[in-house]
Amino acid sequence: MNKLGKIGLCFVLTYASTVLDGQAQERKAPAYPLITHNPNFSIWSMTDQLHASTTKHWTDADHSLLGLIDVDGNIYRFLGKEEPSYAVILPTSEDKSYTVQYTESKPQGSWESSAYNTNTWKSGLAPIGDDAQQVKTLWKSDDIWVRREFSVTDPKSINELFLKLNHDDNIDVFLNGKKVYEKVGWTNSFHYLPIDKANLKAGQNHIAIHLKNSAGGRYLDFGLVDRLKERGPKIQEVVQKDVEITATRTVYNFQAGKVDLKLSFTSPLLMDDLNLLARPVSYITYNVKANDGKQHAVKVFLSASTNIAVYKPSQEVTADKYETAKLSVLKAGTVEQPILQKGADDMRIDWGYFYVASPKQDKTQQFISPRGGAVDAFRKGTATAPKKTVKGTSLALNTVIPFGNVGAKAEERFVEVGYDEIYAIQYFKNNLRPWWNNSGKETMENQLTLAADEYRNVLDKCVAFDKAVYADALKSGGKEYAHLSVLAYRQSIAAHTLVKSPQNELLWLSKENNSGGFINTVDVTYPSAPLYLIYNPELLKGMLTGIFYFSESGKYPYPWAAHDLGTYPLANGQTYGEPMPVEESGNMIILTAAIAKVQGNGDYARKHWKTLTTWVDYLVKDGFDPKTQLCTDDFAGHLARNANLSVKAIVGIACYAQLAEAIGETAIAKKYRVIAEEMVPKWMEMADAGDHYALTFDDKNTWSQKYNLIWDKVLGLNLFPQKVYDTEIKYYLTKQNRFGIPLDSRKAYTKNDWILWTASFAPSKEAFEALVKPVYNHAIQTESRVPLNDFYDSTTGIRENFKARSVVGGFYMKLLVDIMKQK
Repeated sequence: MNKLGKIGLCFVLTYASTVLDGQAQERKAPAYPLITHNPNFSIWSMTDQLHASTTKHWTDADHSLLGLIDVDGNIYRFLGKEEPSYAVILPTSEDKSYTVQYTESKPQGSWESSAYNTNTWKSGLAPIGDDAQQVKTLWKSDDIWVRREFSVTDPKSINELFLKLNHDDNIDVFLNGKKVYEKVGWTNSFHYLPIDKANLKAGQNHIAIHLKNSAGGRYLDFGLVDRLKERGPKIQEVVQKDVEITATRTVYNFQAGKVDLKLSFTSPLLMDDLNLLARPVSYITYNVKANDGKQHAVKVFLSASTNIAVYKPSQEVTADKYETAKLSVLKAGTVEQPILQKGADDMRIDWGYFYVASPKQDKTQQFISPRGGAVDAFRKGTATAPKKTVKGTSLALNTVIPFGNVGAKAEERFVEVGYDEIYAIQYFKNNLRPWWNNSGKETMENQLTLAADEYRNVLDKCVAFDKAVYADALKSGGKEYAHLSVLAYRQSIAAHTLVKSPQNELLWLSKENNSGGFINTVDVTYPSAPLYLIYNPELLKGMLTGIFYFSESGKYPYPWAAHDLGTYPLANGQTYGEPMPVEESGNMIILTAAIAKVQGNGDYARKHWKTLTTWVDYLVKDGFDPKTQLCTDDFAGHLARNANLSVKAIVGIACYAQLAEAIGETAIAKKYRVIAEEMVPKWMEMADAGDHYALTFDDKNTWSQKYNLIWDKVLGLNLFPQKVYDTEIKYYLTKQNRFGIPLDSRKAYTKNDWILWTASFAPSKEAFEALVKPVYNHAIQTESRVPLNDFYDSTTGIRENFKARSVVGGFYMKLLVDIMKQK
């Protein structure tokens, strides 16, 4: 563990809460991390009760883990939700190809009615959209009207009718002329929407749809399904008593009748051990004991969907059951195996293999089944399958764990879940294996065996680390800050992948989740940096190295730093639409200086000195009073004369001077230090708006968070007088909304990572806590149930965009400030 992470041990993050007859306990998070390794292998619960919803990938696609416990023949569900079984009435393109009639010109008359004539409309295959790689019919206009005819023999035989719909953007749906659904917005996957089957008739029917594009992409695919009745006795639900979140674990406590179940999800993301950090294996631990002092027959069931290994549920998979010397193993992956053939934001991996493994000594029983048959097999005690290899879609990998008779003494078992990506990243046309198999000679079976052998030791390390993280954050910023820090830990790490470059350098590459899908975005690295500076600065180097290489290889021929290296997982060169010259150049210089300060030497800077010099000279020339260009808050649009961006340039120039001093270039250090110092009073004069400093130099009626100032404190640059900090904080406290300070005076939206940075230069503990409390309230009160959302309306708390991003590593800024004071 990096020495900066070894500061004290304390109790783990846990809040007592009372649960009365199924009443939900106090919310601890907007979403709960379960399996968290990288952007592809990332499974969450989006509800406070673990059994209230299907577990999901961070993109919101179902990545189902289902857990049942049998106590003396009584079955209770504690994890996930049984996926309903549907019979197709009208197929979507996942089921089979179909044709629609459509027009992009507004039709006259009652276009949604049964009698409407579509002879002048076009005919095309579904799905419809604007991505030629994903659709059969291209649509690039603002509006489209679609009709589809179909026949139904006996509507009365339908149990429950659902519209199966995936659309982008705003939609109106009519069935036989009657509006049955409308929505402003879009979906990223199929949604099942109940509609009245009385709207169907025997014989010919039609669906009519109007779809309007308002932003971003275009897409339409739809059908009808019948939700089938459940078979067998109803499964009961456990009583969830509490949930505890620590840095590396999420732990639930349940009562299942006369038995108590403690369920732990552990992703051992310990940054002082890169081999462990990179091993894509999580533990699911079951701890069972009787609560009435008697003996009870207990067995536990885990069903994991093979959809964890696909991009779309329609993709065919192969699932295998086999054994190693120590493990019983289930494995699944797509038949297609399109390794590194695509890159996108809203994408799930469809190459490599998903694994569920259990120690043979526990006498577990594993079998493969169709999704709908797994629960019935466990319920009926017929959990056997003669086939060791099964092909199909939406299969289930099932594990039955027998505990035998359990009394007052707790019994523990665990299951491992893992993912082998085979190749994780394409780096300038070189396909790179994941770190744990850089040699190409390692096997996933061996990684699973190592994980099993090291189980107790790894869990003990995780518990100790979790205590230390919480204690450090608690001491630095109080309970609410500590809670936020713990919530951010796994999320930030799991937005990265660890690989080794062809030049044998460590690369720690982020995916810009839910905001473009770019890989190694510099202005995503920048806010996330505090977490990695504290626990392993080598990982921060791994976030900068690829950007340096991009420039130094001549592949990026501009005198400023690039925005990104591509679209994850394809790091072949920038794919973002335009540069952010001051933003990214300042970020790279500041973070290089932070590495030097933390590590106590300038070796990394010396290696890239020529490039750093090119970038700092750009800042000297164009950074102080920036022309119209984007900054990291690009969602707010272009802005000229941005005072906060100017701060970044000034701090960046001073950081370059600090680096020059560190490598013995005293004259250069003095030259650039003077340049930075002379800019400060000019900045104060130009930005001065009386009781605050303006958003732009040319409009004193504006204001903004000057979060870039924090590095002046962290790195001991001593550029800006304390008056600037005191003035800004005092003003911010007058601008707070329910869920935080707005980003600036233009709109009510905010970024919680920047709030935490701004709070970190507050002159008092009281001011810091006052700025942090609304961010904490947002995490536990927002209606947006997604992995920590960093961009939201500060009044309503509703997500503007973004989720599951690595930037929440910036929550650790206050802890970094306090640690650096000790250096």
